[in-house]
Amino acid sequence: MISQNTIQQILSRIDITEIIGGFVKLKKRGANYLGLCPFHNEKTPSFTVSPSKEIYKCFGCGRSGNTISFLMEHEKYSYVEALKWLAQKYNVEVEETESSPEVKAMQQAADSLYIINGFAQKYFAEQLFSSDEGQNIALSYLKERGFREETIKKFQLGYGLEERDAFAKVALAAQYNQDLLQKSGLVVVRDGRISDNYRGRIIFPVHNQTGKIQGFGARLIRNNDRAPKYINTPENEIYVKSRILYGMYFARQAIDKMDECLLVEGYTDVISLHQAGIENVVASGGTSLTHDQLRLIRKYTKHLTIIYDGDQAGVKAALRGLDMALEEGLSVKLVLIPDNDDPDSYVNKIGASAFREFIATSRKDFILFQIELALRDAGADSNKKAILVNQIAETISKINKAEDFTLQQDYIRKSAELLKIDEAGLLGLVNKFIRDRVGKFETKAGMVEPSASGPDSEQAIPENEDELFNLLFRDEMQERAIIRSLLEFGMKPWEERKVADYMLEELGDHEMIDNTDLNKILDIYKNWYGQGFEPTAKNFLYQEDQHLSTMVVSIMDFPYELSPNWKEHYEGKILTREDLYKEEVISTISYLKLRKIKRLMEMNQKDLEKSHTPEEQVMYIETHKHLKNMEKELLAQVGTVIVK
Repeated sequence: MISQNTIQQILSRIDITEIIGGFVKLKKRGANYLGLCPFHNEKTPSFTVSPSKEIYKCFGCGRSGNTISFLMEHEKYSYVEALKWLAQKYNVEVEETESSPEVKAMQQAADSLYIINGFAQKYFAEQLFSSDEGQNIALSYLKERGFREETIKKFQLGYGLEERDAFAKVALAAQYNQDLLQKSGLVVVRDGRISDNYRGRIIFPVHNQTGKIQGFGARLIRNNDRAPKYINTPENEIYVKSRILYGMYFARQAIDKMDECLLVEGYTDVISLHQAGIENVVASGGTSLTHDQLRLIRKYTKHLTIIYDGDQAGVKAALRGLDMALEEGLSVKLVLIPDNDDPDSYVNKIGASAFREFIATSRKDFILFQIELALRDAGADSNKKAILVNQIAETISKINKAEDFTLQQDYIRKSAELLKIDEAGLLGLVNKFIRDRVGKFETKAGMVEPSASGPDSEQAIPENEDELFNLLFRDEMQERAIIRSLLEFGMKPWEERKVADYMLEELGDHEMIDNTDLNKILDIYKNWYGQGFEPTAKNFLYQEDQHLSTMVVSIMDFPYELSPNWKEHYEGKILTREDLYKEEVISTISYLKLRKIKRLMEMNQKDLEKSHTPEEQVMYIETHKHLKNMEKELLAQVGTVIVK
């Protein structure tokens, strides 16, 4: 884990406009900055950055957050990766907290492998562009395939010389450890002699999400029946093939923006399509898709279009992993390349514009295509058709996310039409597969079915929409307002003490606030303040708990600001929330107290209705009078302050 000292150093240097401005063109408008949202397509800027609050918000798509959440959302970094990215930018040395020797050894090995791979990439690129062998054999081959030099450099391609140990000698001379060189797959030891593993091959570096090189693919150029056409880095601490999609580093922003991922098989398919301006494309490396790869795609989009060769092998390869894609909540389409071409050759044959049009008009729904294909194969064989019906029902049952219920019902209807079977019967079969799977899971996990809530359940259900609105919206808005006042004004003076002292005393121990997350924020605030630390909104914005961080961002939202031209039309000082912080604090506290009094009055009224003796009735009536007087005093007090 990164030490708190390092985190505080990073946070103290963050400039949100500088970081976001590196990805989005921002223009100053009043106290804030405005630009086109990077998370959705828009022509009129609605993406607003507030330097003072250190948050951003798009009023078009609703996305909001802070500098770290922006990097996590835009670059798809983890929290730790975002911190390390910022540390590198601001030249902050990253200190790690103490970890076990095993974890430390793995981390050191991973760091060393990244360094070795970076060194190797530069070496291979130099051989491709500078050596006679690289220029005459590899570079000429790539250019004959239609790859431009800027594309080759963008993907950092290289070449491994034919000489037995050309790279090994250079790497060992640079003091790189031989065992780690072997683990990286760059060299092998045979008969006691060290040799280069990628001799006579074009080198394709494989990048992780931050652009670091985690491994290589190497393609043989000359014909050699004894050697495989492609070889890849062996699995190690940083290269796990089932978690890698080639080209994701270069495609991630285009996928996010276009809300679609194109999946092809090979490295050259990805590079050719990028060169043609189609950048939302990645490659599976010719292997069956895995859950990890599909989850990687799901981070950016739920729309997956698989583009494979149109031959039988291509179709079978495309169909593998369909159920897994559905389980991950992906909407899957299929495009088959005609004329024995692959995406690389086809885009070069017909051109970029025609290829885009081909994809747009040739997409087939994956499940329906599978049915059509299987029906042709089954013909009049009723047994094969029965097997197909079961397969399709099981496939549709994998669409198991609540938000995809309508999609699942649509598939049942369309599939029943294609299969020429009763829709209700197919629905029943789908539900059977769902029940069987849930039953197996519950048995395996030792789960017990919760009892249904009966009429005596303690949970109160609102009887009308107005009551529901009051419970879920207005009360929570009041609670959010008081936390906002605490975060923004807590360190300001309040008579002989600070606002935080007054507010924490008035709020008590979870007596005033119902929302669990807001109570967590309050608890953290109390803890920090009790330790002598002066909490601000910034401390919460950048904490690792992204759920609470996001809530604080929404609390600190900036729906409007004063026009910079205001003073041209009106004389005198314009009072801001900063000027009126005492009034706002009193107002928010008073509203919560009023809510509590109202609840006490309702409880007292219920007790009065249940009372059995005159003495009890008198007591409840006196209590009601007392609460009513308190309510009047508070209402009078609220009436004297300026309320938002």
